[in-house]
Amino acid sequence: MTGLDRIIENALEEDIHTGDITTLAVVRERHEARARLTAKEPLILAGIEVAVRVFRMVDPRIAFTPRFSDGDKLQGGDVIAEMLGDTASLLQGERVALNFLQRMCGVATLTGQFMTAVKGTKARIVDTRKTTPGLRSVEKYAVRVGGGNNHRSGLYDGVLIKENHITAAGGIGIAIARARDYIPHTMKIEVETETLAEVAEALEAGADIIMLDNMDLAAMREAVAMIAGRALVEASGGVNLETVREIAETGVDIISVGALTHSCRSMDISMLLEGS
Repeated sequence: MTGLDRIIENALEEDIHTGDITTLAVVRERHEARARLTAKEPLILAGIEVAVRVFRMVDPRIAFTPRFSDGDKLQGGDVIAEMLGDTASLLQGERVALNFLQRMCGVATLTGQFMTAVKGTKARIVDTRKTTPGLRSVEKYAVRVGGGNNHRSGLYDGVLIKENHITAAGGIGIAIARARDYIPHTMKIEVETETLAEVAEALEAGADIIMLDNMDLAAMREAVAMIAGRALVEASGGVNLETVREIAETGVDIISVGALTHSCRSMDISMLLEGS
């Protein structure tokens, strides 16, 4: 996960800032406590090492003992981890650790549901750049934990010619030609298309991946037949758990799902001190 320490430092600074006023006021004597992280509902675990890192950055003396690993399927009531350390330190790390865990488990769990929905087809479920600002690396990691795949990480590591690029360049063919001239031979070119005519144009211009943007099922099937394996086919736009199976059955290779990271529900996880 790229820049994880910086991400956690920013989150801790945002939450604690000049000090945890409540804990400073209420917990005046230094003493140790035991705490446990517990899943309150079924989920796919993701982010356990992030939670460890949060508590260690708050206080390196905290003992953190995971009971499960990322990718494990948990039931409500399962104890994710147990901790022993300074009470104030545990309380200061609680919310940040839970925010990461709940969010990452939500991404992984939703991804797992999409993977189940397309099981038996050749379609791969991938994420998009529609991520929480500053959290892209951890959210994309959670997608992988849930069984999905990552699309490009950012604007810097993949060519995806979209509608506005096509307009600016003056057409699909010239946009692809310019990209081919600019990038190294090891990089692929993907083009977003909205009509079968655009699919034909992208195919003729030598696109490596052709995205079918918000096409209906009949158009997707026709596009897959037209492309006939000469490029990878990606379906995108408005994909949800109710529609993804039918989309996969059109024969597309990739289905990109922005909802994995922009619309997932954070899972219910608690942290309680012993005796709470």
